[in-house]
Amino acid sequence: MSDLGSGDEGSSSQKYHPGMEQGSAEYDPGQQGPVEQELATKMLQIQSKRFYLDVKQNRRGRFIKVAEIGADGRRSQIFLALSTAAEFRDHLSTFSDFYSSLGPPNPENVPEDGKLRSEMMVKDNRRYYLDLKENSRGRFLRVSQTITRGGPRSQVAIPAQGMIEFRDALTDLLDEFSADEHAYKPDLPEGRHVHVDNKNFYFDIGQNNRGVYMRISEVKTNIRTAITIPEKSWPRFRDILADYCDKIKPGSSGAGSVAATADQSHTMGNSNSTQQHLQDTSGGGGGGGGGSSSMK
Repeated sequence: MSDLGSGDEGSSSQKYHPGMEQGSAEYDPGQQGPVEQELATKMLQIQSKRFYLDVKQNRRGRFIKVAEIGADGRRSQIFLALSTAAEFRDHLSTFSDFYSSLGPPNPENVPEDGKLRSEMMVKDNRRYYLDLKENSRGRFLRVSQTITRGGPRSQVAIPAQGMIEFRDALTDLLDEFSADEHAYKPDLPEGRHVHVDNKNFYFDIGQNNRGVYMRISEVKTNIRTAITIPEKSWPRFRDILADYCDKIKPGSSGAGSVAATADQSHTMGNSNSTQQHLQDTSGGGGGGGGGSSSMK
């Protein structure tokens, strides 16, 4: 049976060159700088295609990138959180059993859309469509990834004969890197953005070897400042912000007291400044300390 291309209609691919597997930030579009780390990789040769299974880690956690390199050098890829990769591994077993139960291909008995069996996986804002298909070149499993908020569909196509080999390679990586996954939270919330007047505020959740944190960045024109808050401090920050929100809520007694306090402080500040100014200009205040000068 001849090799199949990745592609079915609407596939997204690009010409491959060495090093393209490294450092993709697609799974973490908000990251800045080279913070992605490759932990392990496996290469599979299935018919005339190469598949790379890369375990990677960035500030949002660990994931697996599956890249398909066709005979013509075209490259397609999808991204799987470890939990999604485990679910995909189980589906590969089911699809392989179903494929084994099929008879030889019959060109006169092919479904109109070519689909022999389909499944779907949902993970946060991603959907994965698994379709065992048949065309004039043979049978293959097409795996498509879509993002609910929009963006191009990405997909890979695994020749049906290679599903077991693919499953076994995926299992090896999951056995090695899922064992200590409890130390990481692979599915951190996505970043948020708030625009206020001429400023932008970005809330990004990340993690490092010390745990999960929130980075709040203030961006104004070309100036960027940021603070980092450890996860264990979030409840305290939340309580303080909630307390201030209650105190300055329009119509609340707290707002009046805060405003009154602010007015009193402002009045006292002006009074003190005026008194000090009179002392300075009259030559008082302890013999002209602080560089003040006086005249007879």
